[in-house]
Amino acid sequence: MTNRSLLQEQTARLSELQRNLRQAFDPFGLLATTFKAQQAWLTHPAELSSALAFWADDARQWGDYTWQRFLGQPVSDIFAPNPEDTRFTAAEWVESPFWDGLKEWYLFNTRWLQDSLFATPGLSQDERNRSAFWLRQWLNAVAPNNYFFLNPVAMARALETHGESLQKGLENLARDAQRGEISMTDPDAFKVGENLALTPGAVVHRGPLLEVIHYDAVTPDVYKVPLVIIPPWINKYYVLDLDAKKSMVKYLTEQGFSVFIASWVNPGADAAEVGFDEYLSEGIDQIVEVARSISGSETVNLTGYCIGGTLVATYLAWLAKRGEAGKIASSTLLTSLTDFSKPGDIDIFLDEQGLAFVERTIAQKGYLDGREMASSFRMLRPNSLVWNYWVSNYLLGETPMAFDVLYWNMDTTRMPQKMHCYYLREFYFHNKLIQPDALTIAGEPIDLSRIETPLFMVSTEEDHIAPWQQTWSLTRVAKGPLTFTLSSSGHILGIVNPPVPTSKRSFRQGSVTRGEETDDWHGRQEKVAGSWWPSWAQWLQPFSGNRVKPKLSNRQYPKIMAAPGQYVLD
Repeated sequence: MTNRSLLQEQTARLSELQRNLRQAFDPFGLLATTFKAQQAWLTHPAELSSALAFWADDARQWGDYTWQRFLGQPVSDIFAPNPEDTRFTAAEWVESPFWDGLKEWYLFNTRWLQDSLFATPGLSQDERNRSAFWLRQWLNAVAPNNYFFLNPVAMARALETHGESLQKGLENLARDAQRGEISMTDPDAFKVGENLALTPGAVVHRGPLLEVIHYDAVTPDVYKVPLVIIPPWINKYYVLDLDAKKSMVKYLTEQGFSVFIASWVNPGADAAEVGFDEYLSEGIDQIVEVARSISGSETVNLTGYCIGGTLVATYLAWLAKRGEAGKIASSTLLTSLTDFSKPGDIDIFLDEQGLAFVERTIAQKGYLDGREMASSFRMLRPNSLVWNYWVSNYLLGETPMAFDVLYWNMDTTRMPQKMHCYYLREFYFHNKLIQPDALTIAGEPIDLSRIETPLFMVSTEEDHIAPWQQTWSLTRVAKGPLTFTLSSSGHILGIVNPPVPTSKRSFRQGSVTRGEETDDWHGRQEKVAGSWWPSWAQWLQPFSGNRVKPKLSNRQYPKIMAAPGQYVLD
């Protein structure tokens, strides 16, 4: 072996060792980016001196403020919390000079650290965003209200209850430690089939990937063209059938629609090799065929939610390539990404090293545990989804409020290794779905510009999973007539949005001109109070055919068992 070959081999080994070490100790680049930021400040002493001067000035203001508070002088907060930050709203944080001073110390240091990070010389925008994300995690974790002896509300509660709140908090902590996650709601308050997923219906098909549920008609006749709903398999389908007041499924049957829904299997290690191809060919294509057979209709109206909507868009392009687009009369996409170039804060986890770490974690079991994914999404909103429950459950000893949406959110599912790794790498990381013919799925190249099916798209203003400016991207390539709806609220509550007199929701809705920009569309739409469901039902009617007598099942697809079926319980 020549010296040059030996050097190349040693260099390759060193690179591999460095990669393995990062995978083991810093898969998301936190330490590497932090070290780079520290180096940047040390090599820019003038900027460092200026940043430290800003801190010294803030510290002086804090000292003057705190001294005036202890002297009893009236003074306004100099470092006011964000209006949406509820951590320090209790009277104890305002009335006591000591606790108010501690709060202000935390807030001014938080502000200074975040401002200094974004002012760090020499960091790219991606590095700033990544560093800012992890800095927020740390700052939220060290907030004084998260610690018993630094939380005046928790200590007062313990004195008032003679320690009972502390005992209850420890019991809650032991329970959650056994379950492996922080409870967001009372886990004993709900049970699927008893007070959730109650709309009457039947399982009319059971396959390796899904059960098909067909709901009972509640009107004398129904539209002949059935409505097929593809929920996300990242969670269970019953978010669309919570209770009688919130159920989208129940509302649709009351409008005369014949509703079918996919109840996805909760896969284990034996499904490790199930891929995205199977979710299309044995999943969505299967339920469409079941609905066509039972209804006797050549076409269906197809709806997809979240990743279910991503699958629906893929399926529409797949059918178009096969010359079978006529199977779908119309399609509705609810908070569904097809362009993953800016997927929101989840992008923090998806650089090459972070993705490799996730893939290695999944490979160890053959699936991604839903609780691991839920933890990642909680990190996107740590104060409201983590530390809020930490304080209330463990420091205050409170039982979480019974809330069906949060119970559903904790009722997680698993994702098969092959499917989920493909989805993360090809959709999120390489963003190939929006690229013409860059992906071949179930034997066909996928080009979203082949979609000519009429589309009804719904996104939400506060969605941190599928930002509406990104879901909008499909309007630039799909060629069929398109109606876009922007609902208030977020990824779940903007969709679970029933029409009730007390609704606080609103929406904007209108047709889209191909190539139109988001700001232009938004500027010409009026805000409408209430739910978008009635306007959707009205939009569906022209695609739904004549009214016919309802039929729950047929000889090819007989009733197997009553809804909600078996898969949703696994």
